[in-house]
Parts: sequence; structure tokens; C-alpha cells
Amino acid sequence: MENSQENNNSKFKKWFKRVGWAGFAFFTIKGLIWLVIFYFGADTLQSCIK
Repeated sequence: MENSQENNNSKFKKWFKRVGWAGFAFFTIKGLIWLVIFYFGADTLQSCIK
């Protein structure tokens, strides 16, 4: 069981080194933008229904 967890950590570290901070920041910001879009989209949809 430890080997599997260690393997997952190794894969994450390898991916993170390859993508780097710029990629991590890009995907984090992209995810936050999508959350804002869905939030305001649902808010707009609710106001249109009323």
C-alpha cells in the first residue's frame, strides 16, 4: 500500500516539475474564472426566470 502512495507522489512531483509554477497558476486562475462564470450565469438565469 505504501508503494502505491509513493508512486502517486512521484507522479505528482514529476508532473509539477514539468509544468512548473506558470502552468499551476494558469490552471488555478482558469478554474477560478470558470467558477465566477457559472456563479454569475446561474444568477442571471434565475433573474430571467422570475
